[in-house]
Amino acid sequence: MVALINFQPIHRAYHHTGLSVFPDNPRSASYRRRRWDSGRGNRTLRCGIAEPSGQPAPMGQKTKYNDGLFEKVFMSLFARKMEKFGGQKGRSSEVKRKGWFGYDYESFVELSRRVMQGRNRPQQQQVVREVLLSMLPPAAPAQVVEAEVNGVKQKSGVLIKKCRYLENSGCVGMCVNMCKLPTQDFFTKEFGLPLTMNPNFEDMSCEMVYGQEPPPYEQDPVAKQPCLADICSMANPRSSVCHKLQA
Repeated sequence: MVALINFQPIHRAYHHTGLSVFPDNPRSASYRRRRWDSGRGNRTLRCGIAEPSGQPAPMGQKTKYNDGLFEKVFMSLFARKMEKFGGQKGRSSEVKRKGWFGYDYESFVELSRRVMQGRNRPQQQQVVREVLLSMLPPAAPAQVVEAEVNGVKQKSGVLIKKCRYLENSGCVGMCVNMCKLPTQDFFTKEFGLPLTMNPNFEDMSCEMVYGQEPPPYEQDPVAKQPCLADICSMANPRSSVCHKLQA
């Protein structure tokens, strides 16, 4: 899910021919006012970071961002579609007052917490899937075909240096149930583009590997991940595995 509105620094790894799954489109709104650092076989894209260093804040601190028009509109669109799953009847008037720019990232994360309440892991994933499908244009998704560039098949990886969603929520269950698993499922099943996401809970980075089939949940290392007890408000430090991961 939220990988789609995760506007933070990413490291794009280019394999073989140096091409990415993402197009280099200078007119794209998500690339405006972005600074590129080029290296051999990779590029780094810093998206709207407001930190003086231009780098994510250290572990345990929240990075400051300057969200642009595109980010705010997309964030609000996503949040408004999630509101109907957020419980708490009588919130419709509040939603109308928010308008298109009424959601900041913190309110979006709080909405995600409400969506989790009273739902098990599969139900949380289903909510995100329904929201993602509702945002597809007519006739989507299209068929995905295998392509070769200079006779070499492409595999592309993206490394999010510090995941904004995990950074703001501090919750393993929200990361896995409402971002990793539904996003993997969405790309793999709806678009025919296998995607495996590997979050690192020690530094809050996340590797997105396109072209790699995600493992069954029971075999995925995240299935045994404990709560981030020091930063998660919903943590259960007595449990060896995050209680939000239990079906």
